[in-house]
Amino acid sequence: MTDLQRADRGTTSEPAGGGATAGASANAGADATAGAGYVDWDFAASAGRRLAPPGPKAGRAQIERLVAELRDATERAVEPVAHTSGLRAPEEAPTPLVVDRGGWIEANTASLRGMLGPVLDHVVTRRKDNQPSETAQRFGGRMTGTEVAGMLAWMSTKVLGQYDLAPEGTPRLLLVAPNILAVERDLGVDPADFRLWVCLHEETHRVQFTAVPWLRQHIVDAARELGTELVPESDQMSQRLQEIVTALPGVLRGESDITQVLATPEQRERLAEVTAVMSLLEGHADVIMDDVGPSVIPSVATIRARFQERRKGSGGVDRILRRLLGMDAKMAQYRDGAVFVRSVTDQVGRDGFNRVWESPETLPRAAEIADPAAWVRRVHG
Repeated sequence: MTDLQRADRGTTSEPAGGGATAGASANAGADATAGAGYVDWDFAASAGRRLAPPGPKAGRAQIERLVAELRDATERAVEPVAHTSGLRAPEEAPTPLVVDRGGWIEANTASLRGMLGPVLDHVVTRRKDNQPSETAQRFGGRMTGTEVAGMLAWMSTKVLGQYDLAPEGTPRLLLVAPNILAVERDLGVDPADFRLWVCLHEETHRVQFTAVPWLRQHIVDAARELGTELVPESDQMSQRLQEIVTALPGVLRGESDITQVLATPEQRERLAEVTAVMSLLEGHADVIMDDVGPSVIPSVATIRARFQERRKGSGGVDRILRRLLGMDAKMAQYRDGAVFVRSVTDQVGRDGFNRVWESPETLPRAAEIADPAAWVRRVHG
């Protein structure tokens, strides 16, 4: 038996870190920017790899079958998703990449580096008269890199698939093989059906970001703008820290969301608009995967029921980490977004729903996610 986290590195269509290589290469010049020293990204990637728990045990032959089946499932998902969604990825869109947990960590470190670079540059510009010494900055960058590594190592065990936006690199769909194997074992579902079901969801994300050419940059810009707004001014830092310390117990008890702690009322409004778009994307992917399911996945109803139960069943420590990282809110996005997509489609049909992809102005607003009829009235008249 062998550790899947390491063993599938030689069986992917590229090295397991291939998805990260493009992003890291494109970010090679990022170290010259003003905010580069705030996070030691190279250390974050290497430490995250070391910290990531081992994947499930599997023999070499089983690993090779898993990777081959995931590649095949990504191809089989293309036509059903295109037919059901009315969207199709262009021919030049990069093919999905099967990765291990370390490969996912490298890709996401590169993406965070690209996403946060302009935000950190803005921080440096605002505080140019109050900069730490080079030694202090180097130590701080290593400490922050350690925190990033810990976060990514934990998340690398949770993610089944992800469309990596790669702000300064090559965007690409990633499938995390060890986690797919672990979850299908945990749920006791048919492996072939489950792998295709996951690929239907992730192919929908690939279609969203490649068939709608403006969407990726729109989300990157919105995230960067919001990140810049969330950084407090120097004279507000002590007050904000006190507010966070005071409110944190409520977050841990599930009484409030982490964003309620980190953001001002005005920032929460902006965050709500970004969250509305993410709810749309996740809900749309869930709807498509389930609508396709019955025709190509015999056990889709069983998979969905067991998967939903698993989402509810987090243990104590796991639940605390989910709250601190805002992942409880992520679960709500799947639910709320799916309700929005189904409601709008019931009212105006698939083509009427697809007007949502016309421009940033036709994306749902925060209030419209909970009131789909309001979106229909605004967009369709």
